[in-house]
Amino acid sequence: MSNLEDLYREVILDHYRTPRNKGELPPPATCTEGANPLCGDEIRIFLDIADGVVRDVRFSGHGCSISQASASMMTIAVKGKSVADVRAVAKRFKQLMTIEEDDGKVPADIRLGDIEALQGVVKYPVRIKCAVLGWNTLLEGLDSART
Repeated sequence: MSNLEDLYREVILDHYRTPRNKGELPPPATCTEGANPLCGDEIRIFLDIADGVVRDVRFSGHGCSISQASASMMTIAVKGKSVADVRAVAKRFKQLMTIEEDDGKVPADIRLGDIEALQGVVKYPVRIKCAVLGWNTLLEGLDSART
């Protein structure tokens, strides 16, 4: 295994063992739930959105290291961003997971940082659903949020 793959594995394990922004936000935060019945992953995303900005985001639930690490990294990537920017980051992530075509509508300068550690998941197609679970749940939350 290459040094880069080792580093990616460590980043994923770090976020799994010490998740960032894990917990719940009190109402009136938006709460959406997602599940992957094939592997048992369950996640809840809590969003505090005001003036078109994700002021705070948290997640709770349980699942495999990939789903939990992805959710942890996602919360860091979207907190403090405008809803439009959050959607763009989510789209870029889905492109990384090769489940969404690059239509040229997402600015090329969007950097994913630690999230790129999840790119190795594409070698295991059944695990892609684990990686995108939190992101899909986040997008559902954005759609249902009162902004």
